[in-house]
Amino acid sequence: MSTNFPLKKSSSIIRSFIGWLELEAKAIHECKNNLDEEQIEKALFLIQACDHNKGKLIFTGVGKSGIVARKIAATFSSLGLTSIYLCPLDALHGDIGVVSDVDICFLISNSGETNELVQLLPHFKKRDVALISIVGKIDSTLAKNSDCFLGSKVDREVCPLNLAPSASTTVAMAIGDSLAAVSTEIRGFSSEDFAFNHPLGILGKQLNFTVSDLMIPVSELNSLDTKSSFQKLIGTITKDGIGCGYVVNNRNDNHLVGIITDGDLRRALENNNPSSWSKLTASDLMISDPITLEKHTLASEALKLMEQNSKKKAISNIPIVKIDNGFKKVLGILRLHDLIKEGIK
Repeated sequence: MSTNFPLKKSSSIIRSFIGWLELEAKAIHECKNNLDEEQIEKALFLIQACDHNKGKLIFTGVGKSGIVARKIAATFSSLGLTSIYLCPLDALHGDIGVVSDVDICFLISNSGETNELVQLLPHFKKRDVALISIVGKIDSTLAKNSDCFLGSKVDREVCPLNLAPSASTTVAMAIGDSLAAVSTEIRGFSSEDFAFNHPLGILGKQLNFTVSDLMIPVSELNSLDTKSSFQKLIGTITKDGIGCGYVVNNRNDNHLVGIITDGDLRRALENNNPSSWSKLTASDLMISDPITLEKHTLASEALKLMEQNSKKKAISNIPIVKIDNGFKKVLGILRLHDLIKEGIK
């Protein structure tokens, strides 16, 4: 790609960039002056009523406003409220059938006179559906025919020509995000509820993955008992390749009594005369009553535990257990390596 094209001095370009950015931020800051508290309260009441009646939030708009409508609908959906985007043209050709009298329709338009939305008004009225408009002109057709309206007026667009929808769409989106945020507070929506709607991605992993999803199951590991020889425990740790070996009091019941790490092995070699190495057993080296976690613990919480304790003593492996009549039955081993590899933070 050729880079031989004329540019103004770098400093003036940066100033221009910052200036437009500040103008957009100013538009959001000043939008509160165009909002009526009574209208905000009514919009939130309608959203609560819709949720109570198991209705849908339906967002519609044309062009850039349509993109904003899609985004706000996606935000509400992620926060547990059934929300969809309805294309105005498709609605006029049959898709309006998804609309019922327990729903709310959000009409998003800077002018408030978007033809396709205006044409939909009588059809929404026939279905007795509540209408909330997010419009730049509160004396517009859409605002006048809505149950409530939220003003998204801006002084100018972030465009040298003052034409391209930019500040106006940003303000409309901010209003939608704020409605979603307050609705979440009112409903007491929790992080666990949020996780239910976000099963994958880094965020989903943070909220959904438990240690049982990432641990090496006990079926793939070899256990040690307290009398296991030094040679045996070296072989077990090396064979499993996880940097530790877990010690049980009885291999039949798999009740944990200790753990031996690579570090424990190195310290044993350093602190004991080579002539006595062969006499060492697992009970001489193991950490009794080690830190453990139960299988339902979030992987992100396990990582925090490892990081916090690593300041005192490195923790790269944690036994995952099930409490069984006061004993800890080993289910698997969780490695720090696998948490990091999976992108847990």
